[in-house]
Amino acid sequence: MTLAGKRVLITGGGSGAGADLARGFAGAGAEVVISGRRADALRAVAEPLGARWVQADVTDETSVQRMYKEAGPCDIVIANAGAADSGVMAKTTLAQWNAMIAVNLTGVFLTFREALGQFRAEGRLIAVASTAGLKGYAKVAPYAAAKHGVVGLVRSLALEVARKRVTVNAICPGFLDTPMTDHSVQVIAEKTGKTLAEARAALEGLSPQGRLYQPSEVTAAALYLASDAASGVNGACLSISGGEV
Repeated sequence: MTLAGKRVLITGGGSGAGADLARGFAGAGAEVVISGRRADALRAVAEPLGARWVQADVTDETSVQRMYKEAGPCDIVIANAGAADSGVMAKTTLAQWNAMIAVNLTGVFLTFREALGQFRAEGRLIAVASTAGLKGYAKVAPYAAAKHGVVGLVRSLALEVARKRVTVNAICPGFLDTPMTDHSVQVIAEKTGKTLAEARAALEGLSPQGRLYQPSEVTAAALYLASDAASGVNGACLSISGGEV
């Protein structure tokens, strides 16, 4: 597979799945631009790849518009930026709710909306969502609500652009072996008294395969969705969950 001559913009590209996506798309010959809030992390990922980086906050409309001006016209846009939080609903504050909606849903909306106006002849929009966008999990209601929103956005927008040379799809992985999951493990351990190993095992146990998924599995799915072979795939939500969903 080659994406030579294509420019890809990856939000949340400074760590985890975003960093792996940057490496995978660079390896496929694409011109890679990553964005995020932490300049040091972005630089550390971008420089070895010869990629560019743009500091941006996907929850801020002006920042997203500036991100596209600095990146230049893109052929592929991957809305990967996100965050996770957990807690029982009765103790969830409005600030926590708003934070989950802002980064996980509004961020995708702004990233996709601005992308549509700058595509050249054709375009690929890919959202990195979650199995939490396809089913419910206890104690992550705001996160799950946001990811369900992403799935709805993807399916609706796919119909809007179906007559154009643009596709819109989502990738819905289970728990990934990334720093975000490490944070979730830490939170679970602190709130339940479990050891870190026990907390990690609890997340692994949600998978029928009994494991966390690798960022490279998300990258492989994204490379497929960005390829000519997936030109007829539109409005899909590819689940990487070992059969969970």
